[in-house]
Amino acid sequence: METQEDCAIRRGQPVRRYQNDYKTDGHASSSMIVNQSQYLNVGRSTVRIAVYLMTGIFLTMDIEQNFTAHQILAMMQSEGELGLTRTSLFTGQTVFALWLCSSRLEVQLRPNHKPLELAAKWNRLIKKYSSQREESDEEPLLCLRRNVFLSRSDEEQIKEVKVLELLYAEARNNVLQGRYPCEGQARYASLGALQARIELGPYNPQTHTLAFFRRHRGRFLPHHYNSPSLLLGLGVGLGLVGGKGAPEARLLEQYKRIPSHTGTNTNSRKLIRKYLEFCWSLPCYGAAFFQGQIERPVRGLATWITNRDMQVLIAINSSGVYIVDDGQCSLLLGLRYPELCWEMAKPSDEANPDCLPCLFLQFPVRENGARVYKILQVFSRQAIMMDTLISGFAEEHRRHGADGDVANADRLTDHTIGANTGSFTNKLSKFTLATFDDEGECSINDCKQFVTFID
Repeated sequence: METQEDCAIRRGQPVRRYQNDYKTDGHASSSMIVNQSQYLNVGRSTVRIAVYLMTGIFLTMDIEQNFTAHQILAMMQSEGELGLTRTSLFTGQTVFALWLCSSRLEVQLRPNHKPLELAAKWNRLIKKYSSQREESDEEPLLCLRRNVFLSRSDEEQIKEVKVLELLYAEARNNVLQGRYPCEGQARYASLGALQARIELGPYNPQTHTLAFFRRHRGRFLPHHYNSPSLLLGLGVGLGLVGGKGAPEARLLEQYKRIPSHTGTNTNSRKLIRKYLEFCWSLPCYGAAFFQGQIERPVRGLATWITNRDMQVLIAINSSGVYIVDDGQCSLLLGLRYPELCWEMAKPSDEANPDCLPCLFLQFPVRENGARVYKILQVFSRQAIMMDTLISGFAEEHRRHGADGDVANADRLTDHTIGANTGSFTNKLSKFTLATFDDEGECSINDCKQFVTFID
C-alpha cells in the first residue's frame, strides 16, 4: 500500500542539490520560493521551493502548494547524500525539523504546518512578533535545522555520519555567530582548531601560517573577535594582535597539536564527534533563539540620557533559559528549570506599539549569606512563544524529576549558573533586578525601581 510519503515523492520532481552560491536566471537564490512568477501563477498547482542546509547547500524540489512539513521532509529523504533516513526524520523524537527563518523571526514548523501558507503570512507574523512596526517585505528561508525537542542524551546516541555532519555544521555556525558563548579565549581556540583540522586537513607549516589565520579569522573565530574594540582590548598598542597573545595565534598553536593520522575519513568523523561533544557541554546548545530586550541598571546621570535597553537573545532548550549578548558572544544569565519560576504579562496598553509583552523570570541566589529571589523582566513581542516553549520543557522536568535538581538550588550563589554548565558565571550586574526574601518582602530600593519599569 502506498504511503503518504511515497505519494509525495511520486508526485514531486526529484530533489536537486546546489551550492548556496548557485545562481538561477542570473540571481542568487535567497528565497524559499525559487521561481516567484511560478508561485504567483494561480493556475499552477505546484511551486518549486528551496530548502537551505547549514552545510552551505540548498535543495530544490517541486511541491504542491498544500504540502506539509512532514511531506517535504519525506521528499528530502530521497537525497541519499544527506543521510536523512527514517531514523533521523520520522522515528521517535526526530533529529531535524523544518524552520522558517528570517532576520527577525525563527519558527520551527510542526509536521502538519504548511510552509507555503506560513510564508505567505510572514510579513504579518513579523509585525506581530518582532519589534519592527513598519511594513516589511522580508522573505523567510525554509531551513533544515536541529529539532529543538531532541534531547542531548538522544543526540549522543547518533552514529550516522551524514547526520553528524549536519549537526556539526549547525553547531559551528552558532558558535561563530555568538549564539553558543564560551568562557575564555582558550575554548574558542580549541573549537577553531578542531574546525580548521576538519575543513583544512592536517597542519601544513607552509600554508597554515599565522598570517593565513589572521586573514581568515572570521572563518574560525566568532564575529566579536573581529570588532575594533576587542582588538584594542587585546592590546593593539602592545603589539599583541597577530602576536602570541592574539586569538588566531592561540588557534594556530592548538591546530598544530592535533595529530595527523592516516585514514582521513575516519579521523574526520572522530574530529566532528569531538567538536560536537565540546558543544554538547555548552549551556545554549540546541536552543531556540528569540529576540528581546532588558533594561540596563541605572548608574549615574549619563545612563538616564542614553538608551537603557539592551538587545539580547533568549535561548531556550531542554535544560533551561539563557540570556545571551550575541554581539559580545557573552552568556549573561543561565537558569535551569528546577530553579526557575516565570510569568508572561501582556502589555498594560495594548494600543501603544511601544508597550511590549514581557516575561518575568524569578530565580534564587545567595546574597550576603542569605537566600533571596531575583526577578528579571524581559521585554519581547515573542514572549508568548517563549512562554509556550518554557512551559513544555518545564513540564517534562517535573514529570521526570530532573535528577533532583530542585535540591541543587540551595547551593546557588549570586554568580553560579549551575553545576551542569561548566565554569560560566551569571553577570547579574548587567541587569535591573528586583530582590525578594523568603517571606516575599521586596528590597525597598529594588521595589521602587521595579515599579518604575513595570508602569
